[in-house]
Amino acid sequence: MTPGQVCEKLEGVNPSVKRPTAIARMFDSVAPRYDIMNDVLSLGQDIGWRIATTRSLELMPGERVLDVAAGTGTSAAPLVKTGAEVLALDRSPGMVTEGRRRQPHVEFTVGDAMALPFKDGAFDAITISFGLRNLPDPPAALAEMARVTRPGGRLVVCEFSKPRWGWLRLAHSFWLRHVMPLAARLSTHPDSYNYLAETITAWPPATEIARWMDSAGWHDIKIRQLTGGIVALHRGTR
Repeated sequence: MTPGQVCEKLEGVNPSVKRPTAIARMFDSVAPRYDIMNDVLSLGQDIGWRIATTRSLELMPGERVLDVAAGTGTSAAPLVKTGAEVLALDRSPGMVTEGRRRQPHVEFTVGDAMALPFKDGAFDAITISFGLRNLPDPPAALAEMARVTRPGGRLVVCEFSKPRWGWLRLAHSFWLRHVMPLAARLSTHPDSYNYLAETITAWPPATEIARWMDSAGWHDIKIRQLTGGIVALHRGTR
């Protein structure tokens, strides 16, 4: 299936031209099984990625942290254990509904990452895991996150990246092109997972995300590769 066919089936959801309403509907449709599919397709690696993200934020008890594109709250749940005050935001009502059911100890809200409904400097830290690539304008979203973060606050972006070794790049490409579509066909919404594979393939390297962060007002940017570069953490200070 080509990207154009995926786009047509998902009513405008396209790896290169992202329409927020269509993407929210897509995530509504996969919300009940989203976490299970993530565990399966990542071979359980997503658990370690969430732990690394939480540690990188270096949260203190009582700090306010916003988890953007939080989905069902699997990324927000570890943050709560630090004693921080956590707010999980997602544009998909279906994801938020599922998150409230699964993570009753996490506070959720439906909201747009491109226009965060918070005052300037409202948070001590911001995080977004595997959500930046689904936004229509990632650099603008990073600037919006900077707006709602206090001076000296932190941002950690956890996102797919480019594997560092040739053999791993080949294995990762095979996984995205062959294994993930097979798993998608076994799901109730295969077109959604085809779209997600396309966005991973099209996503730029970690150095480009760091450049976006710098332009958006984040400084002291550090990149940490996980699982051989399949995933990267990007940490910056406001």
